[in-house]
Amino acid sequence: MTAPLLDRVRGRLADSGDAGSIRASAVADALRAEGVVLGTDGLLPLVAALHDDLRGLGPLQSLIRDAAVTDVLVNAGGDVWVDRGVGLQRVDGLHLAPPEAIRLAQRLAARAGRRIDEATPFVDARMPEGVRLHAVLPPICPRGAVISLRVPRRAFFTFDELVATGTLTPSGADWIDAIVRARLSFLVTGATGSGKTTILGSILGRIQPDQRILIVEDSAELRPDHPHVVTLQARPANLEGAGQVTLRDLVRHALRMRPDRVVVGEVRGAEVVDLLAALNTGHEGGCGTVHANSPGDLPARIEALGLMAGLPRDAVHALAAAGLDVVIHVDRTSVGRRVSGVHVVRADGPFITAVPALAWSANGEVAGPGLADLAARLSARGADVPLSGNVR
Repeated sequence: MTAPLLDRVRGRLADSGDAGSIRASAVADALRAEGVVLGTDGLLPLVAALHDDLRGLGPLQSLIRDAAVTDVLVNAGGDVWVDRGVGLQRVDGLHLAPPEAIRLAQRLAARAGRRIDEATPFVDARMPEGVRLHAVLPPICPRGAVISLRVPRRAFFTFDELVATGTLTPSGADWIDAIVRARLSFLVTGATGSGKTTILGSILGRIQPDQRILIVEDSAELRPDHPHVVTLQARPANLEGAGQVTLRDLVRHALRMRPDRVVVGEVRGAEVVDLLAALNTGHEGGCGTVHANSPGDLPARIEALGLMAGLPRDAVHALAAAGLDVVIHVDRTSVGRRVSGVHVVRADGPFITAVPALAWSANGEVAGPGLADLAARLSARGADVPLSGNVR
């Protein structure tokens, strides 16, 4: 099957109104009209390929079906890479020619209700199946289209499953459970692709079932195993530049919906001010994720985000010192992702610092200078402190 023939078949399906269902009989009719007759053995794979092309992600669909894949990347040269949790791996035998990659980017953008072309050579959108799309076309990328797909997690892990996979130590599970029960406010930090959202989703599943969780996200990814969850999703402006709903808008609305916990799936802009303000006005136990290479980098990260919202430096740190209690850090290693430690947020003069309380590794559990502070905060909220003889 040549590319021009497939294009003509697509066109006939679209003209006949059968592009949505991709019925085998409709494909056979379109092929006959082009002078091609296929038996069942040849027709069924073609129907599947056309379905992936018109209703799915084209040649990338088989990669998305892999439950281990979290990211699919198409580079300007046409090579395809995937991340299955242990770093990027090149996909052998799959290569997209530059025109094919451009057409794919345009089709995916259209499925997300957006447009990408020479006038608007980039798009950032969420597709109907939940995959987050980012694409850039020439002339921004001179060599060809670059497509990045972030695949939402299909399975959501319990603490027991995280312990079984080595992502979380048994002691770490006990401490994080205590943090949740004590309603300490926390942020999950880590680099891109480290598993912050996965960890946060598992933690939210440990919240008491009689509490109402309000989740605010740019793209709906958090689906915790909890009986009372309300999710609000931001919306970009339409082609006319109207209709935008920002995370800041949603945080303010969430506070009017009687939340027990306010969660910002990914704090990466001015919404940090609204979250910190909520944590300072009686909404205990709120949480979110923040990109940071280490917990020690978090104060500077929060400061930068607060400055984006027009808040003075001292005010950002004052809000964070009064509202934040704990930082839970996730590392990405050569053998997978793991929760590497807990830090306590303290005021150090006019600024905040993240002080190590516990660190977990293959060598065991190591106590830090912030452990006594963490234990005191848990005790003050009536939570049992899970001290163990394993702490060194």
